[in-house]
Amino acid sequence: MRAAMVVPGKPDLATVVDHEVATPSDEVVVRGLLAGMCGTDVEIIRDGFGRLPPGRDRLVPFHESVGRVLSAPDGSGFAPGDLVAGVVRRPDPEPCPACAVDAWDFCRNGGYRERGIKELDGYGMRRWSVPPKYAVRLDPALGELGVLTEPASIVAKAWAQADQQSRRAHVQPRKALVTGAGPIGLLAALLATQRGLEVHVVDRVEKGPKPDLVRALGAHYHRSLDEVEDVDVAIECTGAAPVVWDTVRRASTTVLAGLTGDHDPVPLDPSVFDSVVLHNKAVIGTVNAGLPDYETAAEALARADRTWLAGLITRRIPLDRFTEALDKEEDDVKVVIDLT
Repeated sequence: MRAAMVVPGKPDLATVVDHEVATPSDEVVVRGLLAGMCGTDVEIIRDGFGRLPPGRDRLVPFHESVGRVLSAPDGSGFAPGDLVAGVVRRPDPEPCPACAVDAWDFCRNGGYRERGIKELDGYGMRRWSVPPKYAVRLDPALGELGVLTEPASIVAKAWAQADQQSRRAHVQPRKALVTGAGPIGLLAALLATQRGLEVHVVDRVEKGPKPDLVRALGAHYHRSLDEVEDVDVAIECTGAAPVVWDTVRRASTTVLAGLTGDHDPVPLDPSVFDSVVLHNKAVIGTVNAGLPDYETAAEALARADRTWLAGLITRRIPLDRFTEALDKEEDDVKVVIDLT
């Protein structure tokens, strides 16, 4: 069975191999269709982020998945032909208080594992298996577009966090800001428009598919935060510190979904803190997703326009050439690996 294989931090050793793994009888066996490439995968392959499976010197990458069920255990709720995506995170074995109630995305002790990232092989292979609990059934009409389920689950969780805080603060969201028009930002905008919000997306690009994708949602596209007035909720997807501070200043609730990747000091206007305190604002960090978020994401994708979703996938690269996805091209939005 062909699979991508990487040594974290050594991109020159990335290759495709015949990789046979035992399939437990109680797992759903899936024929992989696509795997998505994201910034985390690039950090693993190029920079050495992540952690290898115990006793191994290599890792099958990729945590964004879609495939069709080949076989499933009796009583699992799955059947051959079902379209599914695999959940990324597994709870820690202790477990911590969060993992004990299947809220593994809030793991308190860091003992979780993640497919393609931390101690578990990912979905970058032509056949993979998963316990039924960690398989998410998708609308059959989505087909390969189901590869967007995992990134959509991230923003589904972000919106769930924003909703909880808005209720607590007695805010009825009407206007939303999304900073960054990458896959996460565009999917955040999709879920916002599905909620009937007035949506403003800010990104620095001037041309290419991103502005058109934003406008096709009926949302407003801006190249500067200065063009956006105060909003009820912001989903911040860039991780760029100056953008973060300006976003926090404008929003009642800001959910941070982007990482900076930069640890150099940056200036901070103290008035940002004053604004947060005086106006009861909230700033929430979010990462990964729980099973309810995957289910929300699957429902959101099922309601979305298929042509719009297809516009997010700007490059498809065959499995045997997967390392080409490491090099970002000017008009890239979502790059996927074709496992077939």
